Amino acid sequence: MVFWEAFLLALALCVDTLVVSAATALRLCLLRRQRLLMALVFALCQGAFPLAGALIGDAARAFIEAVDHWIAFALLALVGGKMLLDGIRDREEALQTFNFRFPIFNYLLLGVATSIDAFAVGIGLGLQHPLGTVLWVVLLIALTTFVVSLLGSALGRRRTPIPGRTANVVAGVVLVALGVKILLEHLFF
Repeated sequence: MVFWEAFLLALALCVDTLVVSAATALRLCLLRRQRLLMALVFALCQGAFPLAGALIGDAARAFIEAVDHWIAFALLALVGGKMLLDGIRDREEALQTFNFRFPIFNYLLLGVATSIDAFAVGIGLGLQHPLGTVLWVVLLIALTTFVVSLLGSALGRRRTPIPGRTANVVAGVVLVALGVKILLEHLFF
């Protein structure tokens, strides 16, 4: 996986983080340390989930090597398709259900909620790439998520609207395109 593909993947995976951190900062008056803590929790979750998925994918690679490209394609297409549909439907994030009296618990819940798709993508990474490659991709995902979360909370504090619908559509297209690329590489090259 080349750097630009990994970076596009990282950006696509942290779109939810951007929207959630902006919405959280818009709704609450977060102190700088709270924004940093939120970004750190989001980055840790966004890094841990694809790593866990990649470990599972790596362990399963020997058993499903003949169809691993189809599985990676299906996972990326499903996650990307869901993001694309969410963007088209303009689904709102349901932040009202969280109790913000205990921020670390809420950040963890939001971090897990925004990282579940990264687990599925991680399985595809583990099927397609050696763990050394996956590790630098996971670090890039975590670092990108940290920066994007800080950007989202800064935009939320300034009451700048985030085009969540557009961001989800673009992220969905990127994930589906990466899945198609993996499939085409294995079928034709």
